[in-house]
Amino acid sequence: MGQEAENFVTLNTVSESVKVAFLPLSHAPPIRTAVIGFGLSARTFHLPFIRALASFNLVALCTSQQALAAQHYPHVRCFEDPERMIEESGAELVVITTPNHLHFPQARHALQQGLHVLIEKPMVIDTEQGNELIALAKQHKRVLAPYHNRRWDSDFLTVKRLLKEQTLGEIKVFESSFNRFRPTPRKRWREQNIPGAGILYDLGPHLIDQALMLFGEPQAVSARIDRLRPGAEADDYFHLQLHYPGLEVILHSDPYSCGPNPRFRIKGSAGTFIKEGLEPQEPRLRDGIQPDTPDWAAESPQDYGTLYGADNRQTLVSECGGYQHFYHNLADAIRLQRPLCVTADEALCGIKLIQQAYARPR
Repeated sequence: MGQEAENFVTLNTVSESVKVAFLPLSHAPPIRTAVIGFGLSARTFHLPFIRALASFNLVALCTSQQALAAQHYPHVRCFEDPERMIEESGAELVVITTPNHLHFPQARHALQQGLHVLIEKPMVIDTEQGNELIALAKQHKRVLAPYHNRRWDSDFLTVKRLLKEQTLGEIKVFESSFNRFRPTPRKRWREQNIPGAGILYDLGPHLIDQALMLFGEPQAVSARIDRLRPGAEADDYFHLQLHYPGLEVILHSDPYSCGPNPRFRIKGSAGTFIKEGLEPQEPRLRDGIQPDTPDWAAESPQDYGTLYGADNRQTLVSECGGYQHFYHNLADAIRLQRPLCVTADEALCGIKLIQQAYARPR
């Protein structure tokens, strides 16, 4: 590479087609919302948005942590049994944040009772379950939404824009990794030997969904899934390759990554884009930052990605993400019958790829 000239390039935020879907409701009553679960998923990725957005009104929580739930939400009715909550809370929408193998029976019961349903990823753990839920939602004319919130990650929106504008030319190699340094297994359901546990069902749906959104379904899938940590009960490593004509997509996660971690490495005929580090929304939500300002999810300048050419480089200002956009679209789908930005059928394509990956020889 020759002498490098560095400058900053600003990309637009969200495309106009997406902005239209995010127009706020003005006169509709808040959607009476109940949440099953009060763990990390509920407290970090759902309740802050339900609380911050006027389109939703939290009416019930289902959790075994009754005292903790009452401390944080003293005016919200608490249940210990999810079926009773679905039947007695008066909710219109139920948000399911329980262990993955419970998603299907709880969503099925909610749909049968006439509630709209939002399910944490993965929506289900096999395609037969997903097809049954989709059929039930159509039968009862209810919204069934999978929570693929990371379509609104700042780094992914930046990648999406780069590909749309063909800044990198023809894409040849697309690498997407979600790595962490966790060399010791933890005592939690995600790492137990139960159906739907393991890192491929935990982080895989995000990476797969993003790849499918960009490139569609692949011609074939290669996979390596393993347990690298001593004492691990569930898989903690995956390396997937999605094969397309003239394009290789590599999706990867491992628990032994210290130091700089490329989140995206995208190689095309006109250049390479490298983005390091993880998107800031999750740590900010964990720290209690409220998603109630337009730029709460904006990345810091030191986290911007870099576009490399043959003899130059450009630091790209990241797009501003925001998981609140998912919830705005969900409210529009329920109150105004507008299309979902993330559909159950799309989520099911990702589940099919996960099943194919597990079916490959290890």
